[in-house]
Amino acid sequence: MKKRTFLKKAGMLGIAPIIPHFNTYRHSILEYNLKEQIQNEEELWKIVRSHYELHPDFINLESGYYNIIPQPTVNALVKHINRVNLEGSYYMREHRFDDKYSITHKLANLVGCHGDQLIITRNTTESLDLVIGGYPWKNGDEAIHALQDYGAMQDMFDQIAKRHGVIIKKVSVPNHPESDEEIVALYESQITPKTKLMMVCHMINITGHILPIKKICEMAHRHGVEVMVDGAHCIGHFDFQIEELNCDYYGSSLHKWLATPLGAGLLYVKKEHTSKLWPLLADGEKNPESIVRLSHVGTHPVHTDLSIIDAMEYLQWIGIHRKENRLRSLKERWLFALKDHPNVILNTPLESKKSCGIGNIGLKNMPPTELALRLFEDFKIFTVAIDYANVQGCRISPNVFTTIEEIDIFVEAMKVLASA
Repeated sequence: MKKRTFLKKAGMLGIAPIIPHFNTYRHSILEYNLKEQIQNEEELWKIVRSHYELHPDFINLESGYYNIIPQPTVNALVKHINRVNLEGSYYMREHRFDDKYSITHKLANLVGCHGDQLIITRNTTESLDLVIGGYPWKNGDEAIHALQDYGAMQDMFDQIAKRHGVIIKKVSVPNHPESDEEIVALYESQITPKTKLMMVCHMINITGHILPIKKICEMAHRHGVEVMVDGAHCIGHFDFQIEELNCDYYGSSLHKWLATPLGAGLLYVKKEHTSKLWPLLADGEKNPESIVRLSHVGTHPVHTDLSIIDAMEYLQWIGIHRKENRLRSLKERWLFALKDHPNVILNTPLESKKSCGIGNIGLKNMPPTELALRLFEDFKIFTVAIDYANVQGCRISPNVFTTIEEIDIFVEAMKVLASA
C-alpha cells in the first residue's frame, strides 16, 4: 500500500490527527458517577476518552513512559495544590503524615499487601535503588539481573559492584520463550551459593513481556536467594496481588498505568527484610522493624500523594479487569493484524497472558530509530524506538483513551513502511 492510499483510508476513518493543526484543543467532559459502573463497553470507552485532553497533532502510542492523567484527576490535583498552598505549614505539620499513612494503607489494599510493608516513593528507580543501595552487601556476594532490565537499576548494580565488590551476573531473556520453565531455568542457571539477590521484571519495559514471577520466586527461595521485582508497568495495568507473587521486594511507578500525577511510586518489602536495609536518607524513625524508616523524603510535592486516592478511585470506576481486557485487546488488534507480514519482526510473545497493553514491533527493512521517525513524520503516530538487548523495534503502548480507529491507522501505516 502506498502512502497516498493510506491517507485516503485514514481520512475515511475520520481521524483528525493525520493532518496537523497546531492549536489548543478542548472538548467537553462526559458526565460520570464514581459509584456507578457503565455497563455498555462502547459507551464506557467513549466517556473515558472524553476525560482526556489529547494533543490534536499526533496519535499517542507511547503511554509507557508516562500516562497522561484524565481530567477528573487533574481537577482533583488542582484542588489539592490549592489546599496545601492555602494551609501552608499548618497542613505540613498537622495533616501531612496522617494523610500519607491513610493513603499508604488504601494503596496497600489495592495492590494486595499489608500497609506496614509499603511506602510511597517517587518512582520505580527510587524504590528499587533503595533496596540495591541499602542491601547489606559483602565483598564477593553475587547478584543477578537481565540485559533487558531498566538502565537506571543496572547502573545501581554497577555502582554497588564497584563500591562493595559485588559480582553481577547477567542473563538475556528471549523474546519468544517456549515455556515458563525456560525462563525459570535461565535465572536458575546463574545461581551459586554466593548469590544473594535477583532482580526480575514483572513486565519487561521494552517488550511488554510478562514473566512468571511466582515460579521464579519459588525457585530462587529454594536456593536461599531473595527476589526483587521491577513492576514499573504493572500497577493499574493488569490484575494481580503483590503478596501472591511471593517476592521479597516490589517496586512500581504509579504515574504510569495507575495514572497518578508525575512523581509517585511504591516499594513493597517483605516484613522479615525491613530491618536489614539501610535507608537512602536517614529518618527519625529508629525502629528497625518499621518500613517508615526507609521513606524519608523531606518536604516534597504532597499534593501528588493526595492525588493517588483520586487515581485509585478512577481506576476502580473503570474496573481493573475491564481496563486489562481493553488494553490487551488493543495490543492484539495490531499484533495479529501485522504478525504474518514478511518484513515484520515481533518482539512480544503472541500468547495472550504473556503481555497486556504493551508490545514491540520492528521491521526488517529499517532500523528502529528510522521506523519511529517515519511513523511520526509521515503518519503523525508517536512511539519510542528500542535498539538494544536483543530488541530492535518500536514499543507500542496505547492507553484507555486510544480508539480502535487509531490502532487501525497504525496498522495501515506499518504496512506502508513494511512495504517501502
